[in-house]
Amino acid sequence: MSDAIAMRLGLLIVVSGPSGTGKTTLCRRACEQGGAVFSISCTTRAPRPGEQHGVDYFFLTEEDFVARVDRGEFFEYARVHNRWYGTLKSTVHEQLRAGVDVFLDIDVQGAAQVRGCEDDLVGRCYTDIFVMPPSLQELRARLEGRGTDQAEEVERRLAHAAAEMQHWSDYRFCLRSSSRQEDAARFAAILQAERLRSSLIL
Repeated sequence: MSDAIAMRLGLLIVVSGPSGTGKTTLCRRACEQGGAVFSISCTTRAPRPGEQHGVDYFFLTEEDFVARVDRGEFFEYARVHNRWYGTLKSTVHEQLRAGVDVFLDIDVQGAAQVRGCEDDLVGRCYTDIFVMPPSLQELRARLEGRGTDQAEEVERRLAHAAAEMQHWSDYRFCLRSSSRQEDAARFAAILQAERLRSSLIL
């Protein structure tokens, strides 16, 4: 590396974990500190109270989503809880080349697709973190405490969480959730170390 200030590629940071572990909040806080963006996923589920199109998700009809799949517009996509979720390719590569870190908050299916991608840029920039709940009992309490899902949906999410948790060892990092403060500190430490990787230097 020369004496000149080195430019670096952005990190492509895949973050997975059961709903209710706080992974979305961790990503948003990191983005608020600058130098990173939260990739907005597309979904065919209905918006929750307070969610906005183009801010929280791009809310698409199933027909529109499937048409975009056929046109090859998605970086990754998966069907979860009978709804489609996916990440559009359009800006991810551009942001990585500009040195901007990109967070993908996606499930284990989507993470496997990105992890298995043969794209050289993705290979240089990729890292992933699995956020593990303290226990399924604590996760139930968190989901019920949000008050956004009916009892049937909570049970479905818990069953899905148990299946997702079997994949924690596929990830480079596993962060077992505890307090919000401790989670944020450990998440920041992971990012600080990953941003020093030599593979990102141009």
